[in-house]
Amino acid sequence: MQVHNCKIAGLKIIQLKLLGDSRGFFVERFNAQRFAQAGLPTDFVQDNHSRSAPGILRGLHYQHTPAQGKLIGVIRGRAWDVAADIRLDSPTFGQHFAVELSGDNGLLFWIPAGFAHGFCVLGNEPMDMLYKVTAPYNPEGEGGIRFDDPDLNIPWPLEQPIISGRDKNLPSWNGYRRHAPKWEST
Repeated sequence: MQVHNCKIAGLKIIQLKLLGDSRGFFVERFNAQRFAQAGLPTDFVQDNHSRSAPGILRGLHYQHTPAQGKLIGVIRGRAWDVAADIRLDSPTFGQHFAVELSGDNGLLFWIPAGFAHGFCVLGNEPMDMLYKVTAPYNPEGEGGIRFDDPDLNIPWPLEQPIISGRDKNLPSWNGYRRHAPKWEST
């Protein structure tokens, strides 16, 4: 396992070691001892599995109460995964980082609390995402920001994504800024 820091403090890409041949592969997705040695969190409280059809875009979502970090990975298909820094006191406030995750590339994406998360499905097959979270889901503590807000200027690789009604009606970036919760900087 190799851990790479991203251009935005706190975000990390974890390159897993895929052991494979013509029959397939094996990968160790989580090992508490190795994660702790690499300075990554190990106290996850929930595992989630999300399936999305081709053309789907979800996000941008965050949870502030309790603050929730996410360890994201894809086990089938491909996703363009985005984290936007929404910490008011961060020098990279409003910036984003994106990475392609797939069932074959052996990458995980660590997104700590204080980031909004979104993704879209790449290609013509469904995508399955597994993610671990550091705090239990709380519907009263969640929020979101429009994926296509021009002030965030995220270059999504889909021309006509399929968006839920909820995500279409998320607040703008300026709306978030007016009511932003306090986040711990990493």
